[in-house]
Amino acid sequence: MRVLFEEIRFRTARKRELVDLTEEVRSIVGRWNVRDGILLVFAPHATASLVLNENEEGLVKDILELFERLIPEGAGYAHDRIDDNAHAHLRSSIAKPFVLIPVREGELVLGTWQRIFFIEHDGPRYERRVVVEYVGT
Repeated sequence: MRVLFEEIRFRTARKRELVDLTEEVRSIVGRWNVRDGILLVFAPHATASLVLNENEEGLVKDILELFERLIPEGAGYAHDRIDDNAHAHLRSSIAKPFVLIPVREGELVLGTWQRIFFIEHDGPRYERRVVVEYVGT
């Protein structure tokens, strides 16, 4: 059994955005020269999340607008008294901070249109990071 670990570090440019990390994750898995296992992609942030979905401009916009409609900014949340970003914490609470992806014969097992997205709920941020960990052969 092999366990491998790497971090992706990047900046976000907007208050709310989706960052497609798919090719960077694929590159990491390729460098590792792995065969079959499970890949964990994890965002260790309280105001961000990860999702698998299609990278289509309208859908990206729809995803961001859905979070805005479900949990609007400035709605009088108790946490806003501390640092005025309760909406970002609440949004990340309803979306996972991780995705699990099977790896077969050294390739990510993703659907035709699936991409790995980091969702920024409280940017822009100078540095965000995502942990990529593999367990397998």
